[in-house]
Amino acid sequence: MPKRDYYETLGVTRSANEDELKKAYRKLAMKFHPDRNQGEGAKKAEEQFKEAKEAYEMLSDPQKRAAYDQYGHAGVDPNAGGAGFRPGGGPEGFGGFAEAFGDIFGDIFGGQQRRGGGGGGAQQVYRGSDLSYAMEITLEEAAGGKDTQIRIPSWEECDTCSGTGAKPGTQAKVCPHCNGSGTVHMRQGFFSIQQTCPHCHGSGKIIPEPCVTCNGAGKLKKTKTLEVKIPAGINEGMRIRSAGNGEPGSNGGPNGDLYIEIRIKQHDIFERDGDDLHCTVPVGLTTVSLGGHIEVPTLGGKAEIELPEGTQHGKTFRLRGKGIKGLRSSYPGDLYCHIQVETPVKLTEHQRKLMKELDESFRKGGEKHSPNARSWTDRVKDMFKG
Repeated sequence: MPKRDYYETLGVTRSANEDELKKAYRKLAMKFHPDRNQGEGAKKAEEQFKEAKEAYEMLSDPQKRAAYDQYGHAGVDPNAGGAGFRPGGGPEGFGGFAEAFGDIFGDIFGGQQRRGGGGGGAQQVYRGSDLSYAMEITLEEAAGGKDTQIRIPSWEECDTCSGTGAKPGTQAKVCPHCNGSGTVHMRQGFFSIQQTCPHCHGSGKIIPEPCVTCNGAGKLKKTKTLEVKIPAGINEGMRIRSAGNGEPGSNGGPNGDLYIEIRIKQHDIFERDGDDLHCTVPVGLTTVSLGGHIEVPTLGGKAEIELPEGTQHGKTFRLRGKGIKGLRSSYPGDLYCHIQVETPVKLTEHQRKLMKELDESFRKGGEKHSPNARSWTDRVKDMFKG
């Protein structure tokens, strides 16, 4: 049976880049791996797995891909002496396969990814886990920046055992299961897989008598104060990375990082939209009717807006540059003031009388006092026609 087109096998276009190829292959490898397909469909799944593996190996190699694009399967067939074939890199070799499939060993078999260290019996070296810290700040602090301090967990060497994890007077022993390498080899189908030793957890050592102070960890959890600089213009959900302030690594591995995630408290007046601010400004009926100047708040103080006579409810006024200058912005955003007309309440009898007289005067004046009333009435009539 003729081979399928490699691009068709992976489900990608001929213009797919390296990342797209790797992503497509990983998806297929996870789906058709023999250890995930047992029973009736196992043989077919294994064939599809090998087919995807071969396609990825060829297309992930620039020379082989160029030969395949020009000559088809003949260009990468070792028996045909194709232009793009190199000895040792055929379908059953590993080549680019090892790079792509190595990333998903942990997904399939539940192993922990190796962060560092070499082969030949060397202990596994692991980077420490990252930590996350949620910090709540005010809108004013987000706009202007802030220098602050936080308390975070840290780890210090145990004084009792001097960091060895062993009870004073005793010492750790080489793990008999991995001979001190920190890894063991397991057979999974037709693969031999290197995994972290489950007995010593990658340390290569067994502690028969753990230190009672640190329970064999060799370190104690403490807290420390960290200086944090909040940059001006930071927004909700943004993170600040503090390198090396995460959990410590294992076997001499590097520390993880601390990520400070920003939460902004709800403001009493303003709502933020990117670099812009919005606020609702309540204005009395007399002021919007006669017009005049009103004061509005900004993050930097007060500003003045001139209301024209007859300003309607919902009218928006824009104050340029009165918003927030974002982290990646070259100039500040704007402040949008939305007018909210307040209806008078708890009127006295005298005020009621005046309001009735005013209303009667408006009615006698006709439509010129209510420019929106006519159009609204017409739309209502049209709605009920017919």
